[in-house]
Amino acid sequence: MAWEWITRRHAPDPTPSDLQAAESRIARPTTLDGQVRVTWIGHATYLIQLPGLNLLTDPVWSERASPVPFAGAKRFSPPGLAFESLPPIHGVLLSHDHYDHLDRPTVRALHRRFGDDLAWYTPLGYRAWFGALGVTHIVECDWWDRVEAPTGGFELTAAPARHWTRRTPWSTNTRLWCSWAITPAGRSLAAPESAPGPAVYFGGDSGYAACFAEIGMRLGPFDVSLIPVGAYEPAWFMSASHMNPEEAVQVYRDLGASGAFIPTHWGTFRLTFEDPLEPPERTRMAWHAAGLDASDLRVARHGETIVVAS
Repeated sequence: MAWEWITRRHAPDPTPSDLQAAESRIARPTTLDGQVRVTWIGHATYLIQLPGLNLLTDPVWSERASPVPFAGAKRFSPPGLAFESLPPIHGVLLSHDHYDHLDRPTVRALHRRFGDDLAWYTPLGYRAWFGALGVTHIVECDWWDRVEAPTGGFELTAAPARHWTRRTPWSTNTRLWCSWAITPAGRSLAAPESAPGPAVYFGGDSGYAACFAEIGMRLGPFDVSLIPVGAYEPAWFMSASHMNPEEAVQVYRDLGASGAFIPTHWGTFRLTFEDPLEPPERTRMAWHAAGLDASDLRVARHGETIVVAS
């Protein structure tokens, strides 16, 4: 109640018109060779389309990011892509178990639609939670574990992040958290050009940390980097698990400063004290101050599909 009262003293919630949704350009069944299509559904939920492979990240289609349907963080606007409009999905990348990233009704809906053919890629500790919902196609990964994607000739690597997990008062950090890299199968640190094809980094949810330079060194370069920029105020409390826009731009540089940077984790739910529309503006200012190519910063609207050539 105290948190809710304090947040109401700050900027009002944006309306759907403030967020200017865009029409999606989904490829069916998958996108073309040498191309990445990234569609923002909201918050950390993206449809990532690669040649022969469609992935979802941290899927949440519910109205609230909450353990109950009648209270908790509510969407500012509907999901950018209707659930019924999804193309065939081959896999889901999960970063951690917080309610704005792991949503039970959405998991059930995806399982009903795609069944056991849909692979769920998670950090360590999630098999029992999914099993209770009847979902058994789970691939658990520790940091730096690399597994083969279900199709398309790609590999999925669970990479470090600076965060935490909890869904109940007694389950703090009983499960792992991670970020994800999607790279062409067979790519090596010594010769990334030996396995041509698009590569994508999904940051999940993280505070700033030294691990991003190592991720870039071991798994980069990336054609698209999805990096969180929201939920950072008050900094004294949030910086341990969420980065601000200036730190997110530094993460992009740590990863190798290659390809498109798509800011994530903003403009969908009110989780912290900053104006929900502030993160992209601060990101643009930090990007300009860093002297980075303006064409590589791709701030999406809800539902917008960003197309990047690898």
